[in-house]
Amino acid sequence: MNIANKLTLGRIFMIPIFIILLTVPLDWGQVTWLGAVIPIHQLIAGIIFAVASFTDYLDGYLARKYNLVTSFGAFADPMADKLLVLAALIMLVEYQMVPAWVTIIIISRELLVTGLRVLLAQHDGKVMSAAMPGKIKTFSQMFAIVFYLFNDAGFVLLNIPMADILLYVCLFFTIYSGVDYFYNARFVFIDEVN
Repeated sequence: MNIANKLTLGRIFMIPIFIILLTVPLDWGQVTWLGAVIPIHQLIAGIIFAVASFTDYLDGYLARKYNLVTSFGAFADPMADKLLVLAALIMLVEYQMVPAWVTIIIISRELLVTGLRVLLAQHDGKVMSAAMPGKIKTFSQMFAIVFYLFNDAGFVLLNIPMADILLYVCLFFTIYSGVDYFYNARFVFIDEVN
């Protein structure tokens, strides 16, 4: 197994640790960091999420640079991203930090685009790669989640709700990129009708 795929698997294995830290009632105290008061278990979960998010960039970079692209990686990498982000968003709904309706839209888009990818693969055997709006969506999702977990550290004193701003940027690109994917793949549905 190559290094890119190991990083992807590492990201998948970090998800249950992340969830446990936010689910089990841990009272490890709190810390004040850059103007934000953060429970220590939440800070650790945020660090794990940030590291896992960075592996998303790193495994893709290594796979492209050293030509380590594999079928496993093509499947597991985007799936790991979705599992990580959706687990985090659901936990943030539980913490009442993120509105449930935003999470429902994001989950719905992810399921629809994943189904579209399967349909395209069956139709002509091609894998639909992520376009720039989809990459911006993923980037803004991950940063929004980090800012929520770190209680807007660095922006509290400026009274800027950075996590909320990034969440709504993410929501815009979630909808936009979903529509873009379906528009670009409309030929599949036209072929099915004809």
